Amino acid sequence: MTSDSISKPDRAGGILGWIERGGNRLPDPVVIFLYCIAAVIAVSVVAAAMGLYALHPTQVDAAGNALAIRAESLLSADNIRHLLVDMPATFTGFHPLGYVLVVMLGAGVAERSGLLGAAMSAAVSNVPKLLLTPAVALVGMLGNLAADAAYVVLIPLAGVIFAAAGRHPIAGIAAAFAGVSGGFSANLLPGQLDALLFGITEAAAETILPAWDANIAGNAYFIIAMTLLFLPVIWYITDRVIEPRLTPLGAGGEDANAILKDPDVGISDCERAGLKWAGWTVLAVVALWVALCIAPGTPLIDESAPAEGRFTPLFQSLVAAFFVVFLAAGWAYGAAAGTIRNHRDLIAMMQSAMGDMAYYLVLAFAAAHFVAMFNWSNLGLIFAIHGAAVLESSSLPDSLLMASIIIFGAVLNLFIGSASAKWALLAPVLVPMLMLVGISPEMSTAAYRVGDSATNIITPLMPYFPLVLVFAQRWQKEFGLGSLVATMLPYSIFLLLAGLLLTVFWVYAGLPLGPAAPVSFTMP
Repeated sequence: MTSDSISKPDRAGGILGWIERGGNRLPDPVVIFLYCIAAVIAVSVVAAAMGLYALHPTQVDAAGNALAIRAESLLSADNIRHLLVDMPATFTGFHPLGYVLVVMLGAGVAERSGLLGAAMSAAVSNVPKLLLTPAVALVGMLGNLAADAAYVVLIPLAGVIFAAAGRHPIAGIAAAFAGVSGGFSANLLPGQLDALLFGITEAAAETILPAWDANIAGNAYFIIAMTLLFLPVIWYITDRVIEPRLTPLGAGGEDANAILKDPDVGISDCERAGLKWAGWTVLAVVALWVALCIAPGTPLIDESAPAEGRFTPLFQSLVAAFFVVFLAAGWAYGAAAGTIRNHRDLIAMMQSAMGDMAYYLVLAFAAAHFVAMFNWSNLGLIFAIHGAAVLESSSLPDSLLMASIIIFGAVLNLFIGSASAKWALLAPVLVPMLMLVGISPEMSTAAYRVGDSATNIITPLMPYFPLVLVFAQRWQKEFGLGSLVATMLPYSIFLLLAGLLLTVFWVYAGLPLGPAAPVSFTMP
């Protein structure tokens, strides 16, 4: 691939060009957080000077009156001392940090041992032609548990498999991209994204209810429903809308026959043995967790707690469960497949996984201080209380409130791709504000996730967008940026509509979003 063929799409015009040029002018998300910190400092000084306050809805003072929450200047001596003395604690106390690092220690082994790539290859390599599209889409959505591996393994593999089946390879690439990125929040199991987002949600919810604890399975039922709904949408769009309109393969890309001579489809005997041992290991870990729930003493069930709180230890143990599952299954696969020869290889993989988290640590440092300083100023709680009063007076249905969050998140996602960065900016106000009008933190998080994923596949600012373009240009050299966006736009529109309808229905029906995770919320 020449540099000209890759850089040429940068000159796209129209709305797509405007989005790309505008987004490219934005600084890195780390710098955005630094700008936000500067803005919060300035606003806090002005708000404190004006005497801005709000009456806390649940807390009272010594006289029994509603406690007044007053804006605090971040340039006060106490807050400056807080910032400088507690800087290490502010960083290490950032809720998502521990969740994500623990899960990634295990997931790094599963990815680097080859388990995740082999599992995705095995899942789609022998699928009947009729079911090829839904299989690719489903594996793409499940592949979000594999983080980056889904992009670099499944998407190009889908193109090869479609071509080998006599179908257009770019249709396979589009279906896989729609599943991996458009269905970014959909899955059959909670995973890394749940740990990341609910850590941020917990920090936001604690500003109004300090006793609130995150449950990373709090969106489990909702993301399963998303998966079951998005699957036929991607299937229909691929087979009936996208593939019939794709330009037949012609000169310019690599010769299709040359690509198919060595398609790298299927798995070897060593990989098959590794998958077998990994599967047994996963079952063993699941059995262990079940035993911890039913064995004498029930370590993961609090028998002394009220009925609604008995399963709290189990929910809180899920981060550890995912760590153990990924680590044990990756180790078992690697030992059988020959990719892990000894314990030093295992440690090296965990070390490499932490190396990949370097940028996230920098981002988390900036985000942690933004969230903490926002809380110290009391601005988030004050805005949330006043915003909740406005929402109550507007009498808007909860479903419309959730729909507005989805649309806002989808638009914002065109310019800021990081799911955690956007949620860290929005959650400190949205979560407590919606709690005050009776919407649970789990519901706020679910609505945000719908909007965050739907437009991933049409923004050139998504980190893997250029890589997907290169995958497509391998088959059709003239396939440019505009072609990729135009191909993915129907997916984005219909996935967004499907997510909106699902959310509206969920709120209207009042269905639980996950175990012990209702849509509605009542202040204690």
